[in-house]
Amino acid sequence: MLKHFHYKMAFWLSLIFCFFTFAFSSPPDDPVKCESGSTMCTVTNSYGAFPDRSICKAAKVEYPRSEDELVSVVAAATRAGQKMRVETRYSHSLPKLVCTDGKDGVLISTKFLNNVVRTDREAKTMTVESGVTLRQLIEEAAKLELALPYAPYWWGLTVGGMMGTGAHGSSLWGKGSAVHDHVTDIRLVSPGLASDGYVKVRVLNETTYPEEFRAAKVSLGVLGVISQVTFELQPMFKRSLTYVMINDSGFGDQAETFGEKHEFADFIWLPSQGKVVYRTDDRVPLNTSGGGLFNFFPFRPQSSEALAIDRSIEESDEANEDANMKCERAKLVTSFLFSISYGLTNNGLQFTGYPVVGLQNRMMSSGSCLDSRHDRLITACPWDPRIKGQFFHQTAFSVPLTRVKSFIDDVKALVKINPKSLCVLEGSNGILIRYVTSSTAFLGKEEKALDFDLTYYRSKKDPLAPRLYEDYIEEIEQMAIFKYNALPHWGKNRNLAFDGAIGKYKNAKEFLKVKERLDSLGLFSTEWTDQILGLKGNVTILKQGCALEGLCICSEDSHCAPNKGYLCRPGKVYREARVCTRVSA
Repeated sequence: MLKHFHYKMAFWLSLIFCFFTFAFSSPPDDPVKCESGSTMCTVTNSYGAFPDRSICKAAKVEYPRSEDELVSVVAAATRAGQKMRVETRYSHSLPKLVCTDGKDGVLISTKFLNNVVRTDREAKTMTVESGVTLRQLIEEAAKLELALPYAPYWWGLTVGGMMGTGAHGSSLWGKGSAVHDHVTDIRLVSPGLASDGYVKVRVLNETTYPEEFRAAKVSLGVLGVISQVTFELQPMFKRSLTYVMINDSGFGDQAETFGEKHEFADFIWLPSQGKVVYRTDDRVPLNTSGGGLFNFFPFRPQSSEALAIDRSIEESDEANEDANMKCERAKLVTSFLFSISYGLTNNGLQFTGYPVVGLQNRMMSSGSCLDSRHDRLITACPWDPRIKGQFFHQTAFSVPLTRVKSFIDDVKALVKINPKSLCVLEGSNGILIRYVTSSTAFLGKEEKALDFDLTYYRSKKDPLAPRLYEDYIEEIEQMAIFKYNALPHWGKNRNLAFDGAIGKYKNAKEFLKVKERLDSLGLFSTEWTDQILGLKGNVTILKQGCALEGLCICSEDSHCAPNKGYLCRPGKVYREARVCTRVSA
């Protein structure tokens, strides 16, 4: 009891530290590090580790500041036959999309391609360079009293990064929640022939290059470098948002229809608690009273000391296989976040009640931990790899809306077997569920669907360390991908989610034809991209413990952790699954 009291006190102290955060935080580190100037480099993502924990190297990094400089970089690398990959300012993709093959490739950073090129208020369009962040895009549009209608909730993504991975918000309305479906033109810089000066610049749209345009809307970075993007915007509007937490008994039926009723609807599902948070979020007239702001609490600058305390408690719970503490902490986290409305305020300062009404540019996305004052890491983004903070796996997939109820029922069946099993997800505020719809992009969403986003503990030091109830998460992952034919999020997920995924896209062959036309030498392709596109082998890595980090689906005990009692066994609800299960001696 005394131990649990100390844990509870430490947890609440960490929340208090985080709640009264500084106005600024240390900005994220550059994901590229070089031994000598801009040569002999390594690259990582914003979390400091790829799914396979490999170190990605490159001969050099280039930082073009204009399209002319970008053209010169691509031409020089093409002439030399060097592999190229594009790297964004914060590098938020979990998979190895940023890596070149070997150590002789060239990284092209869009860090300084961050300017607004032109705006047309009357036509409601804005053209920006691909390194512009979502935050910049939102702010610049607001100056013209215009708005991007849908976007991801984290504003640290760049335009090129969002286009590369199919990033989205939540909506079934209009053209849907994917950012790329609100784009009218793309300027793309690709390798060329000697007669072209080894580089080709194309302006892609539905009229000039319709096939190339639909490929470039979700490009995976294999077609070249996106230089500029033109967005189709809307007149500024306001939103009215209310969160309600209720029992999840009717969730399957509600999930199928709720998105048709509310334009920006989403859910936070707490399956072990049997609860779901409904986001009732709709467009309202601009003259509606309200100055609301959504500054999502987990995206604010956090005390590094508090984060270290929280991580230490989490590691202790895992080491001791303490499900009771996991569940208790999960309830504290989810209750706290709901009690502060996840960071919503009615006037930018305090929450006084629902609904919260505010301008679209103040309600759609946030990420104040990116604010740029250096404070020697006293505060930081919670996942900053330079501190002892969050370190996690992330699994995200889109289940067709017509099959969502059955999928939700299967997850509930798992919870019924062991009610504590999914507390491991609720410690990261549960399962975030967003609506997506069909896209004209060749590698975009195929139909109306719900995107399930699962975030869960990952050992920072030991890739062979099994996780508490990891078999339940593995079963959900495999159930979604194989039983329900879910599509993976290109910028998230572990290796196994991409194995065979390209076969689920009806326009995959058209995408590959465009890839061959634009980059016949494969200079923007890598072993990883060839694998996920089904061109050479697959992304599965078979070795000792490979299933523990999603590098494979176990087929023998050695793929789990037999020395710690975790053996490869069938799933509990989806029997075709093969998962690492704790087996009592």
